[in-house]
Amino acid sequence: MSPPAPPSTALATGTGPSPPELPPPPASDFFSETQWTVLMALLDAVVPSITTASIAQDEKTKTRIREERFDDVVKYARKTMADPPSADNLRAFLEDRPCSDPAFIYKVRRTLGTASESSRKQLGAALTALSTRAGSLLLTGHATPVQDQPLHVRETILQNWAATRWFGTPRLLFKAFAMLGTSAWLQTSPLFRQVGGFDEVPPNWKAGPAEDFEFLQFPSGQSEAVLETDVVIVGSGCGGGVCAKVLAEAGHRVVVVDKGHYFPPSQLPMPQDQGAHYMFENNGVIASSDSAVNVIAGSCWGGGGSVNWSVCLQTQGFVRREWAEEHGLPFFETNEFQECLDRVCGFMGAGESDNSIQHSHRSQVLLDGSRKLGWHAKVCPQNTRGKEHPCGHCHLGCGSAEKQGPAVSWLPAAAKTGRAKFVEGFSVDKVTWRENSGKKRAAGIVGTWTSRDANGGVSGPDEERTTRRVRIKAKKVIVSAGSLNSPLVLLRSGLTNRHIGRNLHLHPVNFVGAYYEEDTKPMEGGIITSVCTTLEDLDGKGHGVKLEAMCMVPYLFVSQLPWRGGLDFKLQSLRYRHLDGFIALTRDRDTGRVYPDPVTGRPCIDYYTSQFDAAHALEGVIAIAKICYVTGATEIHACLPGVEPFVRESSSSDKKEDLGVRDPAFMEWLDKVRAAGNKAPYAPFSSAHQMGSCRMSSHPGGGVVDPKGKVWGVEDLYVADASVMPSASGVNPMVTNMAISDWIARGIAAELKA
Repeated sequence: MSPPAPPSTALATGTGPSPPELPPPPASDFFSETQWTVLMALLDAVVPSITTASIAQDEKTKTRIREERFDDVVKYARKTMADPPSADNLRAFLEDRPCSDPAFIYKVRRTLGTASESSRKQLGAALTALSTRAGSLLLTGHATPVQDQPLHVRETILQNWAATRWFGTPRLLFKAFAMLGTSAWLQTSPLFRQVGGFDEVPPNWKAGPAEDFEFLQFPSGQSEAVLETDVVIVGSGCGGGVCAKVLAEAGHRVVVVDKGHYFPPSQLPMPQDQGAHYMFENNGVIASSDSAVNVIAGSCWGGGGSVNWSVCLQTQGFVRREWAEEHGLPFFETNEFQECLDRVCGFMGAGESDNSIQHSHRSQVLLDGSRKLGWHAKVCPQNTRGKEHPCGHCHLGCGSAEKQGPAVSWLPAAAKTGRAKFVEGFSVDKVTWRENSGKKRAAGIVGTWTSRDANGGVSGPDEERTTRRVRIKAKKVIVSAGSLNSPLVLLRSGLTNRHIGRNLHLHPVNFVGAYYEEDTKPMEGGIITSVCTTLEDLDGKGHGVKLEAMCMVPYLFVSQLPWRGGLDFKLQSLRYRHLDGFIALTRDRDTGRVYPDPVTGRPCIDYYTSQFDAAHALEGVIAIAKICYVTGATEIHACLPGVEPFVRESSSSDKKEDLGVRDPAFMEWLDKVRAAGNKAPYAPFSSAHQMGSCRMSSHPGGGVVDPKGKVWGVEDLYVADASVMPSASGVNPMVTNMAISDWIARGIAAELKA
């Protein structure tokens, strides 16, 4: 019997998308029952059920506040929100207890189920210690085990861990529990969506046209299925998509494989929980080995280009000069590279009409605040072919199909030639090699293909799926699996170059949140449509920060706001529709590495934001705070440990006393931000850009690939994605990635014709 075909790609219309169901939660046996009890007791304190003293009964599951305090909360909501909830809805919101919600519990299980075994062992050891009198006394100052404490005591323990002056285990435990609890709640709570005003469906949603990729299907069988082609491309993202189009249009047969799946616009954007699970690596986030940085990376058909934020910034001259002079790669200063940049931007319609861009509140704040401060800011071109595209949901997939990611533009263009074939659900084991060929030459790839389930979906049980070993023979192999996975493919293929997986750049970011009196409509307007570049060169060598708006999908940003207590966090999230988020995006000088988990083989990241790069990020935080201040923010949160928010006094906005950023109260607060610092791993750093782990170099001892993308020391094997960048791009890397991949693919096409 043939495997089921993918779901229908017919144009869909209706009130909202039809996303895939989540699969059953993974097994939970990596923790004991006692360890789970301790964990849930602490997560109960991160996002607690808060109720009034007159009706509270159970101190183990509820935090009590006086009725007068609840009345104050109602008044606070009415004062700070344009459309506050009713008292009854607010009471229900505060009483919401995530730990009694199966969706929350399953989310926690899925998150921990995809964590590395070493991380789980470390966390498990801490949970075991906290379940004992001795361990609890050591870590909390209380002899009573954590799970036996009243809820308000557990909350105080978390607050003490967050505020401790001593670096080490307590701070890291707090960071882990706070992020896990808040993120899971924001993804799964119906009450947050209702009362906080987050709508999972864009206004006037209508599904755009889908693509029929006619994915190859393989019947069940014991023997390997075998395909032959001219070029096999591992990865369907920004690098692989460009290579597929270039090579297919040049007349060559191409097969593109990806471990992810295609989701048509009728299923997009997904809800937060499904989107994190199906469209990103590792259920939404990969934490570095010491929890110093959280990394998000696309893992679906179209790769990062299906979930990125539309920004199309070309590689800047100072970066191109660095690559030419310091790395011995003069191509980057040639007109040929500029033609590559212009060609990929032109194909996506990037910058066709900046006048069509609809700025979000926060992108307009960046432009207005920069102007008021005399700083340089500009509009970011978008890959939307001149369409307005005022959608803040694209992190979870673009339902309108206006964003010209690989699955909408590059790969369909390859398909139209009739020379490209596509395979989803294909996990590559390794590159294969030609026998008796003298010099080592790539011969193709081998891996395991897994079908969709019985309904053509992706959430059904394994027994409904067909698996088959597949060997693809090819004249040329291009690895375009991204900076986290391309090195792992090379390592699994037996290559031993010491640079493979190293030189990893992440563009680490710090966050700033700001509340405004007006409704900021967080999910409306483009995600990033402006950038402030004033601080992009803080060391005179091209290292600094760019200031950009943040995607306001709640689990991404609201979870970054400093946690000071359960009630405080719920009140912060309650005001979601008055919140703007920003990032200080750092062009990092110093690097890390990616390596395979010794048990699962999945990517593990060893990256510690250096003091040099962290200092630049801190300057970005302070600059964003100034922008927020001069644009009228009523409350500013530097998302750093130990920093209280700046709350503008009503008199501070009196124009007669307007001192701008020289306001003494604001300057005093900025001094406190500087004093607190942002030392890793305690400060929250995140990354959505991964680069450099298969670095291009001018000689074999300096990197992984040569100036044409060919892997040093072997023949017929290439890498074409952001991993070949010699150092950090300094801008959102999609266009740079595509331009380099365009160059590499054109060189391969010429070789095949020679």
